Amino acid sequence: MDPSDHAAYMRLALEEAKKSPPKPSNYCVGAVLVNETNGEVLATGYTLELAGNTHAEQCALQKYAQAHDLPEERVGEALPAQTVIYTTMEPCGLRLSGNLACVERIIRTRVGEEPRIKKVYLGVKEPEKFVGENKSRARLEGEGIECIQVPGFEDEILKVATAGHGR
Repeated sequence: MDPSDHAAYMRLALEEAKKSPPKPSNYCVGAVLVNETNGEVLATGYTLELAGNTHAEQCALQKYAQAHDLPEERVGEALPAQTVIYTTMEPCGLRLSGNLACVERIIRTRVGEEPRIKKVYLGVKEPEKFVGENKSRARLEGEGIECIQVPGFEDEILKVATAGHGR
């Protein structure tokens, strides 16, 4: 894929989100790790794909780490320098389950002072239903990681994300 075709990568993330099992206590989210230099898809993930109460970004990072025989906390060592992540929903800044927030997982991919994930492309801001206002975008930007909203997918993303929430 063309690395500048942000809509194509967001559609891929949305297809991942559709694989998430709908539950009233989760959003169905999809994520795609991409090498921005050549457009290569490095890993994908969706909510609850892996064991435990896993989020989409977490699954993509864990799968990439496993493919490179590294623990997830060291995944930055294997990521290309120009990695970006597409996620249908703003990465979580707080986990009620006690798991590490996705924003922290993205930040810890840095190697030394250099973030390996340089940009986060997101479809929608996280609704305030579970944890209130999500401040992860400000947190990421404070760490030198650019956040860019990809427009045009909001309605479909929210429909998929809230599939298990009833009316």
